[in-house]
Amino acid sequence: MKKKIISLILAASMVLSLAACGSSAAESAAPAADAAAADTAPAAADTAADAEAAPAADTAASGSTTDIAFVTDVGNIDDQSFNQYTWAGVQQFCADNGLAANYYKPSEDSDAARVEQMDNAVKDGAKVVVMAGYLFAAALGEAQTKYPDVSFLALDVSTGDLANPAANTALITYKEEQAGYLAGYAAVTDGYKELGFLGGMAVPAVIRYGYGFVQGAEQAAKDAGVSDVHIKYWYSGSFVANDDIKAKMDSWYSEGTEVVFACGGSICNSCLAAAQANNGKMIGVDVDQSNLDPCVITSAMKALSNSVMVTLTDAKANNWKFSDTYAGKETTLGAAEDCVGLPMDSSQFKAFTQNQYDSLFQSLVDGSLVVDNSFDTAKTPAVSTIAVDYQE
Repeated sequence: MKKKIISLILAASMVLSLAACGSSAAESAAPAADAAAADTAPAAADTAADAEAAPAADTAASGSTTDIAFVTDVGNIDDQSFNQYTWAGVQQFCADNGLAANYYKPSEDSDAARVEQMDNAVKDGAKVVVMAGYLFAAALGEAQTKYPDVSFLALDVSTGDLANPAANTALITYKEEQAGYLAGYAAVTDGYKELGFLGGMAVPAVIRYGYGFVQGAEQAAKDAGVSDVHIKYWYSGSFVANDDIKAKMDSWYSEGTEVVFACGGSICNSCLAAAQANNGKMIGVDVDQSNLDPCVITSAMKALSNSVMVTLTDAKANNWKFSDTYAGKETTLGAAEDCVGLPMDSSQFKAFTQNQYDSLFQSLVDGSLVVDNSFDTAKTPAVSTIAVDYQE
């Protein structure tokens, strides 16, 4: 049976009901009339529903103001990235279970501001507090001790960020190498031979994306019987868009690079500007970035909404405590859990087919295809069919 990720539909722009509150008030958001597909990637098992994420009520049958809280990262709730798609999963879970969902926006980018909003969520009755991004590690370390009877779910936070997660904390990370592999394989199969990988800082998640991309391109070249595939590979040392990154990408595109996998926060904006100026193509990261521009041919995705749904379902089944699968540890989710993939519905492939994708994805699910998940910059993937130019 063909497998696909839970498809959650969330508004492209959210109507924010309250301004950020530095002391106690929760915020809620309702979808605008024009909705866009969010967190969508054809991947693992047929889902129970392709549902539209509905806003949870301010109160629910539980009587709580907040049952499940989401504390936002820097940026807005409609950022088309981690905030929006994590919140989509919280909203959908609460809508499905008659619970109240609210989000809490820190007043500034600081550990103290993040802890303050966790305090507010707990005061409002939150059974689980959800957050996304490594910046939460220090605040989470304080909150998990402060509130031992509250469960904390942190996406994209590893034990490298928070060394000692408590029993009331679940850390979720992803098999980025699998998503990168799918993107690299698809690009080469689709006929691209001059590729680029633009990474932000050389942190484990970015490196796994890049090394997976190289491995996928290598295997696709072998399968297609071609030996003239070339990848330019560079870590910019920043997650922030800047003129130097754009200049580097301008040079790549002008030298013949056809498509660049841009992996690392807002640096995609620098790559996108260069792609637009040079009639190039780009591969997005983490979420479906097809909304940015028609030059985005696909995205290597983490199914943020689905991972929220999976983990909160586990907590609910255990009286709002995580089972041994998640409690006090880092759990890495991938294709087998429906938590990585490509958004085939919005991808712009000319030769790479849905059947090819489904077959490749299934091989990741059943373990017949194993992608090296190394993140050692001194130990790059072995290649024999393609050429990789690692640049300083």
